[in-house]
Amino acid sequence: VASKGLPPSPRLGLRTGYVLAYNLLQFCGHSWVLANILARALRFGSDALADTFHAVGLAASLCQLLSVLELYHIADGLEKGRLLPRFIQVAKRSCVLVLVLVLEEVQTKPVVSLLFLLWSLAELLRYPHELLSAVGMASEGASWLRYTLRIPVYVLSATVDGVSVYQALPYAQAVPLGDTRLSSLLLLCLALWPLGASVAVWQLLKEREQRLNKTKKKK
Repeated sequence: VASKGLPPSPRLGLRTGYVLAYNLLQFCGHSWVLANILARALRFGSDALADTFHAVGLAASLCQLLSVLELYHIADGLEKGRLLPRFIQVAKRSCVLVLVLVLEEVQTKPVVSLLFLLWSLAELLRYPHELLSAVGMASEGASWLRYTLRIPVYVLSATVDGVSVYQALPYAQAVPLGDTRLSSLLLLCLALWPLGASVAVWQLLKEREQRLNKTKKKK
């Protein structure tokens, strides 16, 4: 901790700069993905759905890969949040993304467009709050987007994740995975999907309640 009259710690400045750079990069990446999906839909209509993965798949994959760092952010105190719902989100999305990458037949499904759209929308409701919080300027509007509106979007996103796994089942029948098949693992994931999503939503609601209580105390 810096003594009175001394400049702030360089480590604190580096940490704040890193958090700002990370959240800004993720915000720009998800904005690009969302804007491209909407622009292609407006321009090409339903024909754009089959080619969404090839258009934005790389950017969406990079954003998802970077999101693994958020588990470290919460554990280290760089970001305030609950580790369990974030871990469930990262693990769930990573599994779905690997599934889409492995099964080329799934890449042309319309559900992939909705998948990437909801992922980006959910994160764009969160990253502005994280950016403002890093510099101590979080507003009530950004907090409402982060802790309230994002919850129904997350529920819808989790539902579409499950639909994606279900639609991938026929194509996973022929994919061997050790002594079993990929379809058997996907069936197990589908059985556990509602439980994982319910736990994550419950944790998000508790996080929202804590945030509202802190706001009331400040007022």
